[in-house]
Amino acid sequence: MAHASSLDPYVDRASPVHALDARVKLLLTLALVLAVALIPAGRWLPLAASAALLWWAVLRSAVGPALILRRAFIAAPFAFAALTLVFTRPGTPIIALSFGPVALTATDAGLIAFLSVILKTWLSVQAALLLMATSRFTEVLGALRSLGLPAILVTMLGAAYRYVFVLVDEAERMLRARESRAAAMPGRRAGRSLVWRARVLGGIIGALFLRAYARSERIHAAMLSRGYTGEWRSLPARPLASSEQGVLITGVALLAAIVWLAYRP
Repeated sequence: MAHASSLDPYVDRASPVHALDARVKLLLTLALVLAVALIPAGRWLPLAASAALLWWAVLRSAVGPALILRRAFIAAPFAFAALTLVFTRPGTPIIALSFGPVALTATDAGLIAFLSVILKTWLSVQAALLLMATSRFTEVLGALRSLGLPAILVTMLGAAYRYVFVLVDEAERMLRARESRAAAMPGRRAGRSLVWRARVLGGIIGALFLRAYARSERIHAAMLSRGYTGEWRSLPARPLASSEQGVLITGVALLAAIVWLAYRP
């Protein structure tokens, strides 16, 4: 069973991307997501330019493109929710499918829209993964706060990230305890029927919720006793260096040029 610490997306490397201020990386990530979203469907050259810009940053980060690509597959089920575009977008029919009384017709415009959504989602997820692989979560929270995200939201994100590892550890201990109480006979699977397994799983989830609730009450009381006022305190953010400002301006300018290229006839 994987340890909970393996859930941390940060990859410790010494690279120019790691050394870059988290505010610059966050702004460039948001700019790339916005630029990709603004590119019209079927404009493959601007999408390819966005991908080249992103993968250049991936190579400079020393994280490894294989790691980013593998993690990006987590968004595949959500991206394929756009498959209905193939059959609902008006256009020239390219193939007709029949499932009993239901007839579906795929169109060229629908296929282009679907592929565009897949590519845009894939690039956006990779940009976010690169940000999280090269920035510690506390740095991302600091960047969000510096850029004006309300303190309560930053606090909620920080608490959720910090204690998800505790809850995963708790769940792993409960699953290990269940396995130790469900010894298997030779040639037979451990445990009983599917209904029994579902009942045990429901009990584990319920117990985990109660333990998490009780732990949150204790943590909140401990935070109040230490003077917590609703916002985590941290040192003031330093001004961006001129080199970091140059990277930010150059990146935004390149993305703006890609969007401009996408709307040229």
